[in-house]
Amino acid sequence: MSETTSMGQKMIRAGHLSEGSLIARIVPVSRLLFLLVMIFSILQPLNAGAQKKQGGALKDTLQSGKFNGLRFRSIGPAYCSGRIADFAVNPKNHAHYLVAVASGHIWKTVNAGTTWEPVFDNYGSYSIGCLAMDPENPNVVWAGTGENNHQRALGYGDGVYKTTDGGKSWKNMGLKESRQIGMIAIDPRNTNVVYVAAEGSVWGPSGDRGLYKTTDGGKTWSKVLNISEHTGVNNVIMDPRNPDVLYATSEQRRRHVFTKIGGGPESGIWKSTDAGANWEKLTSGLPGGDMGGIGIAISPVNPDYVYAIIEAAGESGGFFRTTDRGASWTKMSGHTAQGQYYNEIYCDPKDVDKVYSVETFSQLTEDGGKTWKGISTKYRHVDDHAMWIDPSDTKHYLIGGDGGIYETWDGGQDFHFKNNLPVTQFYRVNVDNSQPFYYVYGGTQDNNSMGGPSRNTSDYGVVNDEWFVTNGGDGFWTAVDPVDPNIVYAEAQYGNMVRYDRKSGEAMDIRPEPRKGEETYKWYWNTPLFISKHSHTRLYTAANKVFRSDDRGNTWQVISEDLTTGTDRNTWPVMGKYWSVDAVAKDVSTSLYGLIVSLDESPVKENLIYAGTDDGLIQISEDAKTWSRAGKFPGVPEFTFVSDILASRFDENVVFAAFDNIKRDDFKPYLLKSSDKGRTWVSIASNLPENGTVHTIVQDHVNPDLLFAGTEFGVFFSIDGGGQWTQLKNGLPTIAVKDMVIQERENDLVLATFGRGFYILDNYTPLRTVNKPIMDSPAHLFEVKDALMFVESGGKYGQGSSYYAAKNPEFGATFSWWLKEVPKTLREVRQEKEKELFKKGERIPQPTEEELRTEEREIPPYLIFTVTDEAGSVVRRLYSRPSEGLNRTTWDLRYAGTFPVQSDGKFDPFRTGNSGLFVMPGKYLVSMSMVSGGVTTPLAGPVTFNAVVLNNTTLPAEDRAALVAFQNQVAALIRIVQGTDAYAEELSERLGGMIQAVHQTPSASPELSGKLMTLKKELDDILYAFNGKQPKASREENPPAQASINDRLGNIIYAFYASTSAPTSTQKRSYDIIREEFPPLHTRLKKISETDLPQLEKEMEKAGVPYTPGRLPEWE
Repeated sequence: MSETTSMGQKMIRAGHLSEGSLIARIVPVSRLLFLLVMIFSILQPLNAGAQKKQGGALKDTLQSGKFNGLRFRSIGPAYCSGRIADFAVNPKNHAHYLVAVASGHIWKTVNAGTTWEPVFDNYGSYSIGCLAMDPENPNVVWAGTGENNHQRALGYGDGVYKTTDGGKSWKNMGLKESRQIGMIAIDPRNTNVVYVAAEGSVWGPSGDRGLYKTTDGGKTWSKVLNISEHTGVNNVIMDPRNPDVLYATSEQRRRHVFTKIGGGPESGIWKSTDAGANWEKLTSGLPGGDMGGIGIAISPVNPDYVYAIIEAAGESGGFFRTTDRGASWTKMSGHTAQGQYYNEIYCDPKDVDKVYSVETFSQLTEDGGKTWKGISTKYRHVDDHAMWIDPSDTKHYLIGGDGGIYETWDGGQDFHFKNNLPVTQFYRVNVDNSQPFYYVYGGTQDNNSMGGPSRNTSDYGVVNDEWFVTNGGDGFWTAVDPVDPNIVYAEAQYGNMVRYDRKSGEAMDIRPEPRKGEETYKWYWNTPLFISKHSHTRLYTAANKVFRSDDRGNTWQVISEDLTTGTDRNTWPVMGKYWSVDAVAKDVSTSLYGLIVSLDESPVKENLIYAGTDDGLIQISEDAKTWSRAGKFPGVPEFTFVSDILASRFDENVVFAAFDNIKRDDFKPYLLKSSDKGRTWVSIASNLPENGTVHTIVQDHVNPDLLFAGTEFGVFFSIDGGGQWTQLKNGLPTIAVKDMVIQERENDLVLATFGRGFYILDNYTPLRTVNKPIMDSPAHLFEVKDALMFVESGGKYGQGSSYYAAKNPEFGATFSWWLKEVPKTLREVRQEKEKELFKKGERIPQPTEEELRTEEREIPPYLIFTVTDEAGSVVRRLYSRPSEGLNRTTWDLRYAGTFPVQSDGKFDPFRTGNSGLFVMPGKYLVSMSMVSGGVTTPLAGPVTFNAVVLNNTTLPAEDRAALVAFQNQVAALIRIVQGTDAYAEELSERLGGMIQAVHQTPSASPELSGKLMTLKKELDDILYAFNGKQPKASREENPPAQASINDRLGNIIYAFYASTSAPTSTQKRSYDIIREEFPPLHTRLKKISETDLPQLEKEMEKAGVPYTPGRLPEWE
């Protein structure tokens, strides 16, 4: 929605309205190059000025795959979801469908949205424009990448993809330079015939642009409709009676940082009657001047009826209809929507006059477009982009927009929201210092600014209801007082900032406003706002000028004049021409030009401020009063948008800057460093992928050489100040990382992604110290972070499968370790030799049967992590499968369980076993060893760490040592009691088999059978003492009787697993009763096991009774 009035602007600021709104292939290198580069980088750090050119000159010598142990964790949220672009619904089962998310990949549901599976996470694009399902085979789906509009925050694609297995795997079928794809149409007669409407890049000319056709399922393509290098095709539809009859719409549009042109003379509607061989431009009754975005739909009820919604110059646009297959058109009304966001229409499957238009407030006509009424937005987000109408029940439809997916069954009176799809588009992220867990804040595309916990104490995770809104509309920068986390500064679009009170939920508007006689300020859509590191009450923000407040935004000082170049936005031609003010939607929903878009103050030197502009300048002040321009930026085109500025956390002379030139069709990574306060600059883009704009950069607060860069397709780190970059991939899909922040207390890296919400890399500290000596050593244990001890609470029971929760990090002490290589098994060694001989064509020796048996019996290598207390006593051993590179293993701060071991009879070296009760808080050590070929080899450690109580309980045990000591006594009792019980069960089963065997043996005497029956009865009495009467439903419904041993023990166990309070007197008494009642049972069982049973087995053997378990037949 465009902001045209001050009232509208205030509504946006109040939160009532909002504006409608490839991953690089890393090539491995030889070991020689690895050693050369690593020795050079470690022993003689690269001089920044001597670095090689960016874009692949250096290989990924640190190898991304070696760091997969560092896994990103998604924290959602899902309560607000995100922009939906299209649906592909299985016509044979409407509960099965795929969803194209504008900036968040493709998701699949097989149960009408009860659960979702992401099916396109690791391909070349995160932005999806459209989907098309094969009408004959729902497992075949085509996807067009690149969002199919031209709004300001837009992802781009790398062509068209196809799946033949329902989304399990996808293949790129070509048109990789199409950037944005609007629609795909499949010929139902021959589904190898597919048409793709390629819009082409919105930011520049040429590329794959026009209407493309394949007749061989995507192996080859031909362009069947070409308009020009500036104009592509955004829609293609078929006549269902004759798919050779096609209608297509062309759209001329262009967006740059400085301007937007929403249409032109090359936009129009086209028709072919011969499957695309020839085309006619339809004009009769349509606007005669320049047109912008066009939406088109054909009625399935009567395909002679075709509808078009057209944005055009002046008042000529509107809603049009043809009833003669396009020969002539009638303007039904002046109703239209913004082409840059919307202009998509959907015909009702049963009513020829009923058409839906998805837009800011979606509309419906029931008289062919003459009149319109709004679709209900009751409890529903506005700004719609996609729709699917159930052909069997047209009151049932799906509608998707900026707020996610809604489903109605009553024609739009009420909607069900799919609140389990975490695809929010975040522009910005920040964190606070809340205890015990910090909160994450951020601003979103059309889903407010918000905050929520990074984790909690629940074993379920963080749920939707734990998030809260801090400002309405489109959200952006957030700053949180480092001293008082209840004071939050949060933005909406165009600098509409508030001071939000987290305690009360109140919000005070604090945006700087013009002084008397001063012109209004020029605010950027995504306005900078931050708190000074030198005073927690000092704020900085910027429009075309820089502002400072020392009293939390109550008053502001203007500390600069306009810092931009002052260039007129109409200076440059667009699409080879200069455009009139009357051009279609010119500069609508586009920020003014000449703005400050990035801002930072040195944390080392107060008042040293850097301001970056949208027209390519960086201005510097050392006194918060006077300003000077930075020096030239080598390799960066003039007027390139300054996407981020980062003043060094260590050296006042050092500053980093990232530049974003996407909106000039330039996708290179521009990342620079200055060591003289901006006077001179060198590139540190190094080996960052050439197709990956850098959006943001952060620096570790301990190691100045550890940098992180957020790019258009992921996040990278450098351990040498930008000399070489390595991608962190595990847990993170291919996605634009727009902003990053480090939570310094926890050493967490937090990401704002544009389409998949927030991600956290928990405790990245191993990256601080990893270096060549560590990577060349056999193994290494990194410093272990203190581990919090608390009892995890459960989630809300019975919420169903759609109840969304973002998982917490693994509970306990996490051990980060490096392993250079994994020992090979005998079979692996043999197979490698055989492979080499086969390649050479030489004879392959065949292994002997004994050698094969030896291979079969060999236990694969495994790691042992031994945890000891300060006294050196072993507390726990953890077992893990070895894996090369950086990995993680987590100990849950509990002793090994003493419950009976459940086994299938096979040895599993990687199985650690169940856990018991909490260890004592305090200092522990962990060491790492490898077992290979039956030999145990120490590898690393010991490393010291602490288990620290969270102190989140009201009645904690006053004497924790006494609690743990008592728990250890209980654990010892569990081992003996439950082991004895299990043994008694085994004896009972064994006796049952013996009785049956004697019964079936004619030579066995009845007396022997009687002895066995008597012994079985005694054993049953023992088991009854252990377990009591088995209830039909609940033990409380059994008549009063003596409490069983396991009843008493179970109550104690449950209490200790659920609480860290001191044991109650009831539990102590139960413990004492067990210790009193158990020994006689154990003595009786021991006699049965060691005396009675063996004697009876001897008698059975003499009587010639067949084999029974546990009895070895005697050999004469």
